[in-house]
Amino acid sequence: MKPWLRKIFSPAKRSIPLREIRRCFDEAAGDEEHFPATIDPRIYHVQLILHYFGDLSGKRILDAGCGKGRFARVLKERYPAAQIAALDLSEAMLRFVPASISACSGTMTSLPFASASFDCVYATESLEHAVDISAAVAEMCRILKPGGKLVIIDKNAGHWGRLKTPEWEKWFRREELENLLKKDCREVASRFISYWEDVEPDGLFLAWLAQK
Repeated sequence: MKPWLRKIFSPAKRSIPLREIRRCFDEAAGDEEHFPATIDPRIYHVQLILHYFGDLSGKRILDAGCGKGRFARVLKERYPAAQIAALDLSEAMLRFVPASISACSGTMTSLPFASASFDCVYATESLEHAVDISAAVAEMCRILKPGGKLVIIDKNAGHWGRLKTPEWEKWFRREELENLLKKDCREVASRFISYWEDVEPDGLFLAWLAQK
């Protein structure tokens, strides 16, 4: 193909069957090094969620794309009276979720919950695997109660190629998710973050904060 044509046309991405993505994560569940069941609660990703949500006692929270439930584990330990649900595509991952947390198998693009049924929802490095991003964002907003809060933490499209990624994974422009969230949320903001509060963000991670 001539160089000028390459600027117009790009190879179409293969449509990845859901079962293939599920199989990939089922296999990854055995890799504790790269897919750990716990997380250091001092990591800023955790602290940001806790700070933005505030007191979670008696509230209903969803960890969307929870993996092994490492974030949900911290929230439940901090707020034992909170009702936390952890959803993931991989049942093998869900086997690691503590019994005190309600584990549920499902997809982010069709959440098996009633509308306006959660006070808070968060997705940490999971939206990137949802494939139909706009549908997943709309679903998270749908299940939020009016006034409910949503946190999405994921990777910046400007740094695409920095890490090895599966074929279906997608990273995001800051304004891309802001615009999707503004369809259903009255307050939307975003900012660059780092793993640690005292380390300057290098542009890889973004956090989107929204209130319905």
